[in-house]
Amino acid sequence: MSAVTTCTLWAIMPLFDNTGTRSFPFKIWMPVKPQGSPEYEFGYVYQIVTIYISAFLFFSIDSVTLSMIMFGSAQLEIIMDKVKKLQVVPMSAKLKLVERDARIKSNNELFTECIRQHQAVIKFIQTVEDTYHANIFFQLSGSVAIICIIGLRISIEERNSVRFFSMVNYMVTMLSQLFLYCWCGNELTIRSQELREVMYQSPWYEQDIKFKRALWIAMERMKRPIIFKAGRYIPLSRPTFVSILRSSYSYFAVLNQTNKK
Repeated sequence: MSAVTTCTLWAIMPLFDNTGTRSFPFKIWMPVKPQGSPEYEFGYVYQIVTIYISAFLFFSIDSVTLSMIMFGSAQLEIIMDKVKKLQVVPMSAKLKLVERDARIKSNNELFTECIRQHQAVIKFIQTVEDTYHANIFFQLSGSVAIICIIGLRISIEERNSVRFFSMVNYMVTMLSQLFLYCWCGNELTIRSQELREVMYQSPWYEQDIKFKRALWIAMERMKRPIIFKAGRYIPLSRPTFVSILRSSYSYFAVLNQTNKK
């Protein structure tokens, strides 16, 4: 909605231009001139259609990437639910030896299934990172410059102009896109850390040696949480989001001081 609103404001911006001459929404080179008709109408429609296509294209790519990251987080939650279903094996006379062995066998099979599913989640997230890490890296890197420039334009534009509201809405769009990436990556990391705690809280002390050995290996492996990185370097997390905002504000302050001079 924010992206569509921004594109719509850009589309109607020439209608509120007080220069007295017709102009296209974007000041780019066009093979037609805005003074004549129907060249102006063709150029106007061309720019608006292409900017809407670009907005929906970015929205589609972001939706697919974020959905895959959240799918990995959901799979980790499913594993946690399975671990919580591990049955207790009390050392009491009320539980027959056959029932005790059956519970131990069932717990071993369930825990083995959880470990395999966890390994599948790691491979899936790695595949997603290999596919989209470059795209996300350039988005995060470009967001610093874009947010800085938008902030500078907002400080220059008149408060009641359509251009001002379009810049504010564009700022909200960029911040929302950046926050969603960092939030989804942060949730993935948190779920991977919570899974290790849930495994330790299971009734492992009542299981056999095979279960305890598998649990020890799994917990040693989970000491490294699942971290989705952009460009193999920048982790998607809330601290990263705050760092980008700080960097953008620092550059904005420098440009704003230069502009005032």
